[in-house]
Formats: sequence, structure tokens, C-alpha cells
Amino acid sequence: MTSSQDLDQIKSLDLDPETSGEPSINPLDELPGEVEMSIFDHLEELRQRIFYSLIVVGVGVIGCFIVVKPLVQLLEVPAQGVKFLQLAPGEFFFVSMKVAAYSGLMLATPFILYQIIQFVLPGLTIRERRLLIPVVLGSSVLFVAGLAFAYVALIPAALQFFINYGADVVEQIWSIDKYFEFVLLLLFTTGLAFQVPVIQLLLATLGIVSSQTMLKGWRYVIMAAVVLGAVLTPSTDPLTQSLLAGAVLGLYFGGIGLVKLTGK
Repeated sequence: MTSSQDLDQIKSLDLDPETSGEPSINPLDELPGEVEMSIFDHLEELRQRIFYSLIVVGVGVIGCFIVVKPLVQLLEVPAQGVKFLQLAPGEFFFVSMKVAAYSGLMLATPFILYQIIQFVLPGLTIRERRLLIPVVLGSSVLFVAGLAFAYVALIPAALQFFINYGADVVEQIWSIDKYFEFVLLLLFTTGLAFQVPVIQLLLATLGIVSSQTMLKGWRYVIMAAVVLGAVLTPSTDPLTQSLLAGAVLGLYFGGIGLVKLTGK
């Protein structure tokens, strides 16, 4: 017969993860205690957050439309020496709507990111939650840096190329709609291209790719940067494409350095 002392020893062995063979779970990989929600509650929360985001975007667009003329004048600065024409009735009105829409969306982006974070937060582990603030902050800073780089370097370089190329043949009179379609698209795509370091940091933190692997693939990255520069820039001039490709490469190698600092 088994004594009570032997039974206590057996129970203690079963409850000890080190002796029972069960792997211990890192506290950082556990989900914090949250109130469980049904699928319908999640859908209702998603609907509300989308609704709030749309309201903020609408307010931002209306606010930017009220002050759209100074915004238009600011975006016309890189095209010095060019005369803009309205080639159809209401063309400038629709241009104003585009500028207000892009500007309002960018102003509302922090609030939209906040709503996304609040929605996905219950499903994230403690480790993933600690990564949220650096990723969101870094992504926002890089997006603004991309806008500034496009406005200061890419747009003037592309416009000067086109102006100088046809200066002796044609007079520079451009459609205001085509110009702003070009400028707004270049601003937006450059802001997206500047997200490369954030993507690298996420991949490294999740254990998908290490800094050594990123460094080994530098040849493929150069080719991808050239293709990306050709695809994202709405112009066909090699100078603009080279500038964007060079910026992407610089961000990529800077991202490798950032990943190395995190020990990945």
C-alpha cells in the first residue's frame, strides 16, 4: 500500500513543470487578463471604431477644405516658373477636394492608428504590447520624413528635369489637375516607402528574419529598391527614381543597424 507521504510526493512531482516535462511559459508571451468578448461584441466594437474614424476623417477633410487655398499655394512652390491653367469648368474645385481629402486623411491618421491599436490590443501578448508604441511612433515619424523628403528633394528634382528638358521647345503651361495628381501621388508613395525600417524591426522582433539574413540579401535589396523607385514614382525620369531608390537603400541599411542594436 502507498502511504500518505508517498502520495504527497507524487502530487508535488505532477504539479512541478520542471519535473513533469512540461515547458514553462514566458510571462511576456502570455495574454494579460482581459474580459472575453463574443464575435458579435468584436464586430460591434469594430463598427464603432470605424464610425469614429470616419467622423474624424470627415472633420479633417472639411477643416482642410476651409484653408485649402494656402495648402494649394504651398504645393505649387516646387513648380517655380510654371503657369497653371484650369482646362475645364470646376477643375480647380475638384483639385481642392483632392488636396483637402489627402490632407484630412493624414491629419486623422494618428486617431485611426489609435483606434486600430485599441481594437487589436486584447489579442496581443505583453511582449507584443511593448512593441506597439515604438512601432507606431517610428512609423509616424518616418511617414512625415517621407513627405518632407518628397517635397524638398523628389518633387523639385522631377519638375526641374521636365522643365529643362522641354524649355527650348514648349512653354511650361500645365494642367493644375495633372500637376496635383502627380504631386499628391508622389508624396503618398514616398511616405509609404519610408516604412522599411519599421517592417524590418517587426520581422526581427517576431523572429522571422535576423539582421545577418538582411545583410546577406543586400544584392536583392538593391534590385528591389531600383524596381520600387521605378514603380512608386509617377514620373519616368531617372533622377527621381534614383533618389527614391537611394533613400530606400539608406533606410534599409539603417534598419539593419537598428535591428542589430536590439540584439536580433
